[in-house]
Amino acid sequence: MTTRRAMSAAGPLILVAGLLACVSGAAATPSHKPDRGGTITQASTYSAALNGPIDYEIYLPPGYKRSTARYPTLYLLHGRGDSMTAWTQEKADLDRLISTGKIPPVIVVMPDAPWAGRGSWYVDSLYTGPDYPGLPVETALTGDLVHHVDNTYRTVNGRWARAIGGYSMGGAGALRYVLAHQDLFGAALILSPAVYNPLPPSDSSVRDYGAFGVGEQRFVDDRYEQLNYSALLPRVNPDLPIHLYLAVGDKEYVNPDPADATHDLDFEEAVVYNKLVRTPGITADWRVLGGGHDWDVWQPGFVDGVQNMFRYIGPDKPEVMNTPLIGTAGDDWAGGVAPSSDGSGDVTVGLAASGPIDGQPYQGKLDAVVTRRSSTGTTRWTTEFGTTADERLYGTMAGPDPGSTVVAGYTNGNLDGAHPGNTAGDLMAASVGVDGARQWTRQLGDATAADRAYALAPDGTGGSYLAGYTKGSVGGTANAGDKDALLVHLDRFGNPLWTREFGGPGEDKALAVTASADSVYVTGVTSATMPGGTAAGGSDGWVAAFAANGTQRWLHQVGSSGDDLLAGATMAPSGDLLVTGTLGADAVVVALSPSGQTRWQRQFGTADDDAGVGISAAADGTITVVGSTDGRFTALVGAHDVFAATLTSSGVVQTTRQFGTAADDGVDPFAESNLYLSGGWITGVTYGNAATRNRGGADVFVYALA
Repeated sequence: MTTRRAMSAAGPLILVAGLLACVSGAAATPSHKPDRGGTITQASTYSAALNGPIDYEIYLPPGYKRSTARYPTLYLLHGRGDSMTAWTQEKADLDRLISTGKIPPVIVVMPDAPWAGRGSWYVDSLYTGPDYPGLPVETALTGDLVHHVDNTYRTVNGRWARAIGGYSMGGAGALRYVLAHQDLFGAALILSPAVYNPLPPSDSSVRDYGAFGVGEQRFVDDRYEQLNYSALLPRVNPDLPIHLYLAVGDKEYVNPDPADATHDLDFEEAVVYNKLVRTPGITADWRVLGGGHDWDVWQPGFVDGVQNMFRYIGPDKPEVMNTPLIGTAGDDWAGGVAPSSDGSGDVTVGLAASGPIDGQPYQGKLDAVVTRRSSTGTTRWTTEFGTTADERLYGTMAGPDPGSTVVAGYTNGNLDGAHPGNTAGDLMAASVGVDGARQWTRQLGDATAADRAYALAPDGTGGSYLAGYTKGSVGGTANAGDKDALLVHLDRFGNPLWTREFGGPGEDKALAVTASADSVYVTGVTSATMPGGTAAGGSDGWVAAFAANGTQRWLHQVGSSGDDLLAGATMAPSGDLLVTGTLGADAVVVALSPSGQTRWQRQFGTADDDAGVGISAAADGTITVVGSTDGRFTALVGAHDVFAATLTSSGVVQTTRQFGTAADDGVDPFAESNLYLSGGWITGVTYGNAATRNRGGADVFVYALA
């Protein structure tokens, strides 16, 4: 029998004096006056599967009776030998977490499980013995009870707003339910689950109550393995992501026989966690807490766990990105997007592909790809070019001629035919005409060191600016140490006009570039101190201004004690510079005057990690920022989502959207951004499925912001 805080086997905890006579039928009215927190009521419903009642306690959040709102739902399963009243002792914690905004208001359902001598393990039993005749408990709770609750209370009827939890036997049940019923549950709270792999030890009570029996046999190995969590993992649907929080005590049950040491609950839960995190579609967090198999572990585990779960579920329905994907069976990377300049409404997308796109000849490793599409997604043409080495695009813009496009990035080969010795990597730019034919290609950099172009912008006169880094010396400037930031001005035919290399002793990279009529602005990241800047700690962002002739005007370094960077830049209609990036764990937007004075700075985000990546400004001054998040602006779709925020011209956040797939979107495996914004279009990397299924690894999405 499990132990309970303030409970005994003879008398379950009574939370409120005189609380709760059992009521059959629909939910009962509260038997006591509501306090400043929520209310707990005992109720019952008929189960067709059981041909009998399901009794339950239900917690209704503060203000439920006065509200018309709908609420997420959490089902909590008790341990073997316990009853539905076990979980009611968490009322005070629920009240506090809701009142302090740590979790949203939530309806909590605590069913009673008296079947099989209170040892049903929450499964459908096939045991026919007279002592504990089997019943379809799982069918009753996941079918009849959930249906009743959704039709009786103001719940949000969706998996994104429904979670399951439990301790001990209830933890085992919750683990099974979240894996077997992904259509119902989006998250689970698993505390000290009484699960064993592959089979429980010979003296385990799992064998004693017929839950895993067949016919007259009280326990059958094959039946246990069929119902155990390990058998469910290969069937998890990655398009229905689930999150699990697991906790166990460091002094849980210890099997006296050394041969059964792997069945100690802390060991078994470690196995569960390691299996979960290797299963596509599942994320999990695991805690080891001080204590044994009792409420000294389950109470703090519950408090921490519900806060953790509500990062992944909540009342808002996730916005699943529904757009065709571009890609191959390998990893493919976004390289920018540009609305066409010829007024056709078309959009041109740049990317790097690991194979042929639209039947184009494939050169090897990563190829550069430029593809033009109508506003409805019809492919106009696709151009693919490269060498047997890697080519990757990091910028796409409308070219100087109607319908033309300029792209930039890097090549590790001899892309222009004039660099046969290139092995370290050079900056690369190319122009593609309205018909998809390549017009010119340029390659430049230090012949002995790695050079990259990470950003591209028009100069206003038909030429372009490339920004990135070099590990060597370009344009006659000596390298200051490690990587230096690099800014290159090209004319309309790709000929270099001037080059500026600048940096400090650390790793300095330019990540974004934009230009006004008389200035060009570059932003990036440094691991140390840029000339004229002051290090704040960790990596910092920076922004620098240059005159049109390449003379540097000023440089500011921006940072916190953590890791920061500035990844996007654009000009406001007022003539100010707008930059976005990451400050601490928030997205940040900074507005600067042409002389470098900070007009305003705005941080915004979720409780988790948020990064501003792309930024644009409309004619009325409205600012749009896109970026990546693993938190909840609205509702989390997958591990990392894309967010889009609108701000006023003075930096006040007006709206936020969040969208994506069940997998990572907008970031690579190192959580570094691969995302672009231009003219209301977003392109980026995704590992998930959208309107078309992912072809393998990383694919590229193109999305129109409505």
